[in-house]
Amino acid sequence: MAAKSARLGPIGSLLIGAGSHCITLARVELRQLRYFVTVADELNFGRAAERLRIAGPSLSQQIKALERDLKVQLFDRDRRSVELTPAGSALLPRARALIAQADELRRHALGLSSSDPIRIGYVQWCPTDWAERAAGVAQLRVDTWVMPSHAQAARVADGSLDLAICWVERKDLQALSLDARLVGADRLYAVSAGRDGGPVAARDVTVLLDSDEASWSSWNRYAEQFAAATGARVEHVEDGGVTGSTFYDHVRRLRRPVLNNPKGQNDSTPADLTRRAVQHPTPMWTWSLVWRRDEPNPLVHNVVDALSVGVDDSPVIAPGMWLPADDPHRAVSD
Repeated sequence: MAAKSARLGPIGSLLIGAGSHCITLARVELRQLRYFVTVADELNFGRAAERLRIAGPSLSQQIKALERDLKVQLFDRDRRSVELTPAGSALLPRARALIAQADELRRHALGLSSSDPIRIGYVQWCPTDWAERAAGVAQLRVDTWVMPSHAQAARVADGSLDLAICWVERKDLQALSLDARLVGADRLYAVSAGRDGGPVAARDVTVLLDSDEASWSSWNRYAEQFAAATGARVEHVEDGGVTGSTFYDHVRRLRRPVLNNPKGQNDSTPADLTRRAVQHPTPMWTWSLVWRRDEPNPLVHNVVDALSVGVDDSPVIAPGMWLPADDPHRAVSD
C-alpha cells in the first residue's frame, strides 16, 4: 500500500491521500480543524472540550460533522480511549500547518507582524488554550513571575503587564483604574479527616487565615467575608498553611471540614482525608482578566475578547452559590 501523504492544494484546499486517492477540505471550517487538532492533542474529548470551552456533546457533533465532510474517520473511540486513525494521523500535520497559516495571515492583515507581544500574568489558574485563542489576534508573552492576585493587578495598573488573570473586587478595579471580565471560576470544597464524603453546610466549615498578608491578602479577604456571611469558623495560622501539605496537617489537627484554597484546587487529596461539597451556600472563587481602563493598545482589547468569548457565567450566578458582595461578577440583582 502506498504511504499516506499530505499536501496543501490550490486556493487553500487541504489534500490528504494514499496513492491516487485524496480528500479535499475546501469547505471545512477552520474552527472544525481547531477542534480536530485539540482532540488529537488531548486524545480525550472531555479535556479537549474543557480547553475549547464548549460542551462535550457539541464537540463530538462537530468532529462527526468534520468526518462526514471528509468522508473519513479521524478517531477510533470507545468509552475508554480515543486514538487517531491512519487518516487522522495523515491529516493532523497539515491541519496544524493550515491553522498556523491562517493565524499568520490574520496577524499580517491586522499589521501585527512587527507588534510587541502582549504581556500577560497569572496567579494559579489560566486557560490551557490561551495561546491558541489569541493566536489570530496577537502574540502573547506569558510572564513567568507568578505572584498573588493583588500584586498582579497592581502590575497591570503600573504598566508592568498588559493583562493579568487574578481575583479582584470592584473596589480594587476602582482604585487601580482597571476593567475586568470573567474568564474562569472554581467551586471551592471542604477537606476533612476520615471517610465521610457527604456534603457539609457552610456554617460547619472552618476557614484558615494566614498572617502573611503579602502572600495571602486576597484569600484572607475572601475567607473573612465567607465566614461573616455564613457563620463559618475562623482559624488563624502563621505557617502558610492555607494550602499545600501544611494545610492537610491543619485539617488533621482541627478534625473539622476546612475550606480549600483555590491554589490547591487540583491537588491530590491524601488517602486519609476526604473532599466534601460545601452547600447552603456553595463558595465560588472567580478569576478575572484585568486590563487598564484607559488602555490605548487595540491589541490588548483584541486579546481580552479572544480570551473571554464564550465564557459561561451561569455556574457563578446560579442559585445557592456564594460570592463576596463586591465581586465584579456577582449578579446585579443580588
